[in-house]
Amino acid sequence: MGGSEASGRKQRTDSADRAFTLSSGLAALGIVFGDLGTSPLYTYQTIVGTVGGHPSPEDALGLLSLVVWALIIIVSVKYCIFVMRADNRGEGGILALMALVTTGKGGRLSAGLIVAGLFGSALIYGDGVITPAISVLSALEGINVATDVFKPYVVPAALLVLLGLFAAQAKGTAKIGRIFGPIMLLWFVTIAALGTTGLLRRPEVIGAINPLHCVRFIVAHGWHSFVVLGGVFLAITGGEALYADLGHFGRKPIRSTWYFVVLPALLLSYAGQTALLLENPGIQGNPFFKLAPHWAVIPLVVLATLATIIASQAIITGAFSLTRQAMQLGWFPGLNIRQTSDEEYGQIYVPVVNWVMMVCTLLLTFSFGSSAALAGAYGTAVSTTMLLTTFLLFSAMRDIWGWRVAVALPTSLLFLLIDFGFFSANLLKIREGGWIPLLLALLIFILMTVWHRGTEALHRSQAQRPESNDAFLASLNSGKITRVPGTAVFFNRSETAIPDVLVRHVAQFKALQETVISLTVRFDEVPRVAWSERAAVEQTADNFWHVTVRFGFIERPNVVAALASAMEKGCSLDLDDAVYFASHDDVVRSPNPPRLRSWQRMLFAVMYRNAVRSPDRFDLPADKFLEVGRQIAL
Repeated sequence: MGGSEASGRKQRTDSADRAFTLSSGLAALGIVFGDLGTSPLYTYQTIVGTVGGHPSPEDALGLLSLVVWALIIIVSVKYCIFVMRADNRGEGGILALMALVTTGKGGRLSAGLIVAGLFGSALIYGDGVITPAISVLSALEGINVATDVFKPYVVPAALLVLLGLFAAQAKGTAKIGRIFGPIMLLWFVTIAALGTTGLLRRPEVIGAINPLHCVRFIVAHGWHSFVVLGGVFLAITGGEALYADLGHFGRKPIRSTWYFVVLPALLLSYAGQTALLLENPGIQGNPFFKLAPHWAVIPLVVLATLATIIASQAIITGAFSLTRQAMQLGWFPGLNIRQTSDEEYGQIYVPVVNWVMMVCTLLLTFSFGSSAALAGAYGTAVSTTMLLTTFLLFSAMRDIWGWRVAVALPTSLLFLLIDFGFFSANLLKIREGGWIPLLLALLIFILMTVWHRGTEALHRSQAQRPESNDAFLASLNSGKITRVPGTAVFFNRSETAIPDVLVRHVAQFKALQETVISLTVRFDEVPRVAWSERAAVEQTADNFWHVTVRFGFIERPNVVAALASAMEKGCSLDLDDAVYFASHDDVVRSPNPPRLRSWQRMLFAVMYRNAVRSPDRFDLPADKFLEVGRQIAL
């Protein structure tokens, strides 16, 4: 009897696990696979153009073979099997990977890994402004297959769609996000069905699975193969999203959805387009839309537009999440972040990032005017990110998984060789517009490094000598400082128990509240901090506590809730009566040897002055928050 009950529980557990995987996989279709899923709209058209528009049968099979093996090696093997294993307590993304492999390290190796992680994350913003433009343009251009009447209106229509997409971000996508998965499932079923129709007419394209076709094509075309690889890379540009969204869905749903839905649909779509070229060597226009019957072109354009909007939404949301991670790891100034859903933590809105991305995307769409032209600017950022991810992955293999050099080095070198090939191929696109995402990434990288260096200099300038703390505590314990009713929470940027803002408060008012909290807020290099570890409490004087609260780099920092955790550890305070104090600093030039170069100090001062205030970042009651101004010499 016991055995049958255990068997029944196991069956119910397995059934629940399958249901969870299916529901998460469906949701992942609408968030994780948008970029990869819409790549058939422009990839094959681009690579066919690199060989003159009319490839020979052998060249056509070579092109298809390159796409097939790029999807298998980079996405199916590198990301699904290896990179997704390098999670930071369940969270993925290049910043999470950087935090994982650099924790506890120092020296030049750590500095190199940090630079790789930071520049790789900055490159994601560069990719984020091009992906919506090329995706929406390629979808709307499909209407030209049915009629040329709307050709002059494709770019204006794309601008309107993109404008509406960015304008809608402030309202959030929690409600309409529920239909993203079913729409993308319909999309994958559709492109698989269209690809199958072409494949059935020319089944010999299945032979492209033989990697010899790749080798023969590269040998036959020599250095021109690098130009072709730049186009082939468009098929895998969304691979990084599998890792970045790991924390939302987990490994199993993402891997299962890729292997059983997305990969087969993509392979069938590319195979069908190749079959169409073999059957009609002189065909003109985008082979993706040419696969559809004439009557189905307009419905396909509508579905493609919806799919590209969903893909663009995923990129924008990813940029918002990346911004929050960078802020809380100390690499970005505080920005206004709005939670657009009470139920889904990942549903956030960052106005500054949204509007900057919108302006850049609209300018690119208007300037380039077609998906074919934008293909020249697309790929440089992502290929560089993938290359940097491989460097970080090698460190994870050695330091986190404990692999021997004899195993880790050959595996990493294989990925590095392929990544470097794609990276080199995309460098050829720099003159065609590839410099745009690289320049944007460089600017963001400079902002991140200057902010981090400036905040470190700021903390060093605020550090007090231990004897000054002892003197203040002696005055406090001796009764020289008058205590008045009330609770005061002083934000503390230094490691010492006595923040400078508290000392100045006492100097100005000659008194101190009866209950005092010196509050230090830290963001750890882990995604989440357990409630039991949220607060550390140290009593330094009568009714005086130094409380250190910790948050993970993806958590929403609620200081009031964290102080409630401190109360469970012996800190006696009345949260309803608490008033919060923080310093509002103005950065000026130091008369002593400056800690920052002039241009760095000016840039940091601008960012610091415009960073979001503590009430907005830490969910503090604005009517109980006071700032004290002062000048900091750097």
